[in-house]
Amino acid sequence: MLTEEPFDRSRFARRRSVELLGRVLFVSSPEDTILAKLRWAKLSGGSMKQFTDAVRVFEVQYGTLDIAYLADWVNALGIADFWRRLQEEAEPVAWP
Repeated sequence: MLTEEPFDRSRFARRRSVELLGRVLFVSSPEDTILAKLRWAKLSGGSMKQFTDAVRVFEVQYGTLDIAYLADWVNALGIADFWRRLQEEAEPVAWP
């Protein structure tokens, strides 16, 4: 959902279009998905589901992520503790 919050504006501007079953869908970038999941984990008091989802996206997308973008928003959203923990626990997938 688009709100007036700066992160939501950024997330919306960075969305990507994908075609699935003949339909065009808009999806969040991997970076924004990670940030949103970490933010929801924080807001929910530490939801393991949201945190684990963020870890899995990080692991699969690791080689393509914009780490500087992530770092900027991690600080702005106040989720540095979750971000550090994600980096400690993640085991990025190595693609051939």
